[in-house]
Amino acid sequence: MKPDVVITPCSDYSAGEARRALEQVMAPLGGLDWVLPGMKIVVKVNLVTFAKPEKAATTHPGLLCALTEQLTARGAEVVVGDSPGGLYNAAYVNRVYAAAGMKAVEQSGGRLNQNFEERQASFPEGKVCRQFRYTAYLDQADAVINLCKLKTHGMMAMTCGAKNMFGAIPGTMKPEYHFRYPDPRDFARMIVDLDEYFRPRLTIVDAVDCMEGNGPTGGVPRHMGAVLAGESPHKIDLVCAGLIGLRREEVPTLEAALERGLIPASAAELTVEGGPAAFAIPDFKLIGTGNSHLFTGNGRSLLGRAQGLMMGWALSQRPQLKPAKCVGCGVCRNVCPADAITMRGRKPGIDRKKCIRCFCCQEFCPESAMVVRRAAIAKLLDH
Repeated sequence: MKPDVVITPCSDYSAGEARRALEQVMAPLGGLDWVLPGMKIVVKVNLVTFAKPEKAATTHPGLLCALTEQLTARGAEVVVGDSPGGLYNAAYVNRVYAAAGMKAVEQSGGRLNQNFEERQASFPEGKVCRQFRYTAYLDQADAVINLCKLKTHGMMAMTCGAKNMFGAIPGTMKPEYHFRYPDPRDFARMIVDLDEYFRPRLTIVDAVDCMEGNGPTGGVPRHMGAVLAGESPHKIDLVCAGLIGLRREEVPTLEAALERGLIPASAAELTVEGGPAAFAIPDFKLIGTGNSHLFTGNGRSLLGRAQGLMMGWALSQRPQLKPAKCVGCGVCRNVCPADAITMRGRKPGIDRKKCIRCFCCQEFCPESAMVVRRAAIAKLLDH
């Protein structure tokens, strides 16, 4: 019987170490025996923004190249892609490819996606997202491999397997989806809808160097030295949450997966091979989102629901500017789906009445000048 999740050590991104780790982590799952000559495999990586590999914001090319070599050795055609935040066109995405070191995949037998068409999907089985536009290159795939990165996230607490498929939404449309689903619960349900629609054949987690702190782009690297693999991105996420000290109820995508019966209530109920406790980082720097309060306390009575709403407002996090880091570029204003940011003397000001707390400004700030600020009452409750 296959395990739900496999974890194995990977000390660095050198070719030999990455190759060994991938072979070892996939072996209990049957390896790549399912890959047949002539298959078209799309490897969906995380290319959230312009970032060098050592920043740990994007999937590392060392792991990607090792995987590509293993796939092409079996006769598969490999296409690597993502839609980062920003324009979804050749000029913009190729700049992201170059910044993230993705060009190396071409020497490993794969190719970078250059099809920037979009398609409209109809998914009546979706819980909240039944119609959406997506990146057309995914239609080329006989199978999708989800090669994600383990990082903190301002809105979702953690981004890993499930959240990586949000990259199927064209870049400039992402803020629209944040505006459409401002409640973290509904945003998480939308993410799970995308996972259920695309159904990646395999999920592999780059947890060699993770990102802690002000993720998913403004944090700092933290070495974990691990690679994980499994067929379910949600079961992998349940294990990964524990590795960085998050409870299931603090991660909205896990709560959304639990609602649908895609994961058990605890990682202890999964079959995990490789001993995850050896890789856990108790002092991993998290973003205190207070998301667990959004899933409790609403109550069934009118009073209970009112109390839940009041607690949610009082405990919720907000984006906050660090003026010393801000260079006045205006990226935060341009990506804000709620039009809540205006530039005042080359510094952004946030209209709190308009702000939907989607954290697009925090995610895409190139200077990490936007951070997640927790309410004082939430900090007191922690103690």
